[in-house]
Amino acid sequence: MTNLRAYLACMFIVCAWSGWITISRYGVHSNLQPADITLIRYVTALLCVLPLVVRHRWGKYKLHQYLVMALGIGCPYTMLSFYGLKELKAAHAGVLVNGMLPVLGAVAAWFILRQRVSVLRYGAIALIFIANFVMAGGDTFSAGHTLGILLLLSAAIFYTAHMLAVRFWHFEWRDVLVAVPVVNTVLFLPLWFFLPTTFSQASTWEILSQAGYQGIIVNIMALICSTYAIARIGTITVSIFMSFVPVSTALLAWLLLGESLNGWELCGIIGCSVGLFIYAWGQVVENRKRTLC
Repeated sequence: MTNLRAYLACMFIVCAWSGWITISRYGVHSNLQPADITLIRYVTALLCVLPLVVRHRWGKYKLHQYLVMALGIGCPYTMLSFYGLKELKAAHAGVLVNGMLPVLGAVAAWFILRQRVSVLRYGAIALIFIANFVMAGGDTFSAGHTLGILLLLSAAIFYTAHMLAVRFWHFEWRDVLVAVPVVNTVLFLPLWFFLPTTFSQASTWEILSQAGYQGIIVNIMALICSTYAIARIGTITVSIFMSFVPVSTALLAWLLLGESLNGWELCGIIGCSVGLFIYAWGQVVENRKRTLC
């Protein structure tokens, strides 16, 4: 039952992150700057969890542990993502950030957490990785997109650090829920005054839409789900689910917006689906072997 809840949490994360990429791309091309959206995100989350802040046991973890965990999903991650979304389309951003997570998660879990999986499951990770990049098509990796690619790959590294910190130092969702908005608001608010801003020119709708999605759906609801899932089924499995964000984004655009799916995207969707099936089957095989032993 615990694992079922963790998998359901992963499914919610995929849905939330699919919408996050879209609304973030809309936000950075509105009257808001990346710094404005970042500030709105963490201030909104902080206001929502403020009653929990005063009751939190801050001595539970060390300062560097809070910093690595909170900044991994915090202002460095969002600023890199937002500026990357200025350079590349939302679908391509999903591929570069979320598509890289299985590989980065597997490498980091191997060297830091000493977490091993079977050769079959590593093969599934490789297939999902390739399928995500097939979805992007060849035009993403032109010389003109170099800056955007580097920004989004850096964002993926920061997110991987967050997942590792949650797993390695055993952060629970209550700790993450409180620490992320506190750390990022305290550190980012002074910086915001020195960064490009057009906050005063933004409409009420632009501000409220970003506050609702970035601050509540992503930084509270999805963050609770991801922390819960990472603690129970591990960083590699959660990153596998996260790699499906480009697939869900493309499918939602097809179903809700009537956007057609090209050959690259169809091949990528099939490849990701097959990769996830192989990974799940490999996990079943490993569990049976443990039971027999």
